Amino acid sequence: MIEIHVDGKPVEVPQGSMVMHATNKLGTYVPHFCYHKKLSIAANCRMCLVEVEKAPKALPACATPVMVGMKVYTHSAKAVEAQKSVMEFLLINHPLDCPICDQGGECQLQDLAVGYGKSSSRYKEEKRVVFHKNVGPLISMEEMSRCIHCTRCVRFGQEVAGVMELGMINRGEHSEITTFVGQTVDSELSGNMIDICPVGALTSKPFRYAARTWELVRKRSLSPHDSLGANTTVQTKANRVMRVVALENEDINECWISDRDRFAYEGLNSNDRLTTPMVKQNGQWLETDWQSALDYVVHSLGDIQEQHGAKALAALAHPISSVEELYLLQKVMRGLGADQVETRLRQIDTRGAAHGAWLGLPIAEINQLKRVLVIGSHLRKDQPLLAARIRTATKRGLQVYRLDAGGNDWLIPITTHLHSTPSQWINQLTEIASAVAKAKSLALPTGAPTSAISAEAQVIADQLLAGSKGESPEAQAIFLGSMAIAHPNASDLHVLAEFIATHTGARLGFLSEGGNAVGAQVVGATQGSHGSVESILHSNARAYVLMNIEPLMDLPNPQQTRAALSKADTVIAMSAYTSPDLLELADVILPITPYTETVGSFVNLAGQAQTIQPAVRPLADARPAWKVLRAIGSLLKLEGFLYYLPEEVYADALTKPLAEVLDNGFTANAQVINKTPLSGSIQRIADQAIYASDAIVRRAPSLQLTRDAKSARQVGLGEALLSQLGLKEGDLVTVSQAGQTIEASVALMPGLANGAVRISVATELSCQLGPMFGEVSVTKVAVTA
Repeated sequence: MIEIHVDGKPVEVPQGSMVMHATNKLGTYVPHFCYHKKLSIAANCRMCLVEVEKAPKALPACATPVMVGMKVYTHSAKAVEAQKSVMEFLLINHPLDCPICDQGGECQLQDLAVGYGKSSSRYKEEKRVVFHKNVGPLISMEEMSRCIHCTRCVRFGQEVAGVMELGMINRGEHSEITTFVGQTVDSELSGNMIDICPVGALTSKPFRYAARTWELVRKRSLSPHDSLGANTTVQTKANRVMRVVALENEDINECWISDRDRFAYEGLNSNDRLTTPMVKQNGQWLETDWQSALDYVVHSLGDIQEQHGAKALAALAHPISSVEELYLLQKVMRGLGADQVETRLRQIDTRGAAHGAWLGLPIAEINQLKRVLVIGSHLRKDQPLLAARIRTATKRGLQVYRLDAGGNDWLIPITTHLHSTPSQWINQLTEIASAVAKAKSLALPTGAPTSAISAEAQVIADQLLAGSKGESPEAQAIFLGSMAIAHPNASDLHVLAEFIATHTGARLGFLSEGGNAVGAQVVGATQGSHGSVESILHSNARAYVLMNIEPLMDLPNPQQTRAALSKADTVIAMSAYTSPDLLELADVILPITPYTETVGSFVNLAGQAQTIQPAVRPLADARPAWKVLRAIGSLLKLEGFLYYLPEEVYADALTKPLAEVLDNGFTANAQVINKTPLSGSIQRIADQAIYASDAIVRRAPSLQLTRDAKSARQVGLGEALLSQLGLKEGDLVTVSQAGQTIEASVALMPGLANGAVRISVATELSCQLGPMFGEVSVTKVAVTA
């Protein structure tokens, strides 16, 4: 540690720190634009000039290393005069459009100009003009004349997002920030560039001219669209959500949020919002009042239970639902004697499933990992902020190993990559397990296939084994991703991953889908290892209760789903939206509120419980789902539904500390069964498209215009299969699976395993096909002249 004096106050900072770090530690503010604590030092703006004793001129605090005995003055006459001179230069070419600037009221340049600017300018010549650029549906670069060349956006892309989409061209007064040859900005983290822009050069295209910052009411919230639970601030006006921005939380999302977290709010204001209960009579939908709709629901459930028994009742809920909602849903169903409640919507193999499966470590500890093996994950799109943490950790020495079908660039240095079709994942994971077993003279789990150990598998095993010697046990981890969890033999992947983790000292974790996937398991809104979505749909249930679900989009096999719901006597949907599949398959739809209109608690993938308050009032006649379920339970005369506040529900739902109930261990006999062998020369790989994760995101117009959303509506093929089938990018093909056929255009996915076809779930294409995994056929559509 080195001690220096700032404005006469002593402070100790680590060797190699800059003066800015010392002033921040003291809480002394130094004006700046280009400096950002999460980005590298550029020293572009020079606004942070300070006086250093014995230095002939003022020095930039962000780029001046501390030295023993250094004396710094941040508000001396010399420092202030230097800062004012820099401000004068910055304002020479800056347009005087504050009254109409979207950033007005929250602009660093505007704020600092008050303290360091002059009342008039000595510069009388014409100001420079930079023409606007179209960089996609999310970021507006209409007023790039405002840019002060701090390069925060450029550095963010390179260092955090992992891709340099913006850069600076030309020199001097002709310098400007732009994309490469007119390309768009497509990173899933691009919206953070808007937040860190210190002027109004980069603004939010969906929010542009919608409201002024001083008109907005701010409420602390979180994102339920993935299981990280990123903290956000929801900004509202006239009972309407107008904007969502990041809220700093170092333990979860640092100071970033993904574009899905930022722009999905558009879906909250969709025209599909349901505001009145609806009941289907003779094939026609009729609007009704709450009392009539609830009477219909109660009589339907009661009659079916009485006539066919409790086994004829089933409930499915999306893990975007809150702890309170999920707890009361399972309480209603189990109060009726039914046990068929499920929220693991894409997991069809739950044999020996862990109770409360979670990440296995606090999110912040990813920064200290030395090695991580990720199995079956589209990491960048499934968990954008987790991927950013891992990307940053690789700069500190983290080694990343992958086992999946490839075809998606994580923008992370990968040490070793095993990629193949889903049918080979068990064999490849067994190779790693075999190398570990051989090195430690252990027997493999019963039923594990025997195969030769590839060079790549041996490298991964050797590295994990080396890491288990002489290092802290927190140094390495194995994560099962969303595609591994949805795999028809997910339990086998779990058994093998747990074997490897146990014998290499690694921690085992799950990268689940949905903001409350862990909370759902903790409150009992799953069947554990006793059943799955598939078993529920095969059960011939006579009544289904759906919560926050669009059945053909959110369940793993659309054709199986349609058949099961069509045969049921009644389908009761609680949803914030109407959709074609609900209108087709449901018998009653109750309008419930999304997360911004009710109190709700969520448990993220690291087992952290967070509670948020409503940002706006419920829309029209929509009601919070916990109130609807409380009313249903009371009308059914079930015990324990006398709740007045959501806090009372929460207290009943989480009676034990979360640390006591989280467990990634395999609960059945640890053996590999391979009960659903995959085969076929061409196999489907079904990832969760980033902008189709739930009903809210699917209704966000700006997100649906992005490159990621468009590619999810195409069929992805690797180079080898594209060549083998005589196709080129953009060609039309027919894809057949389980007796169903679709027609779509082809997209090239570099690195996708030969024999794999990527067709994302929760899209219009996938709704017309069969299960997420299995054999498909691909045929080129003949084009007639």
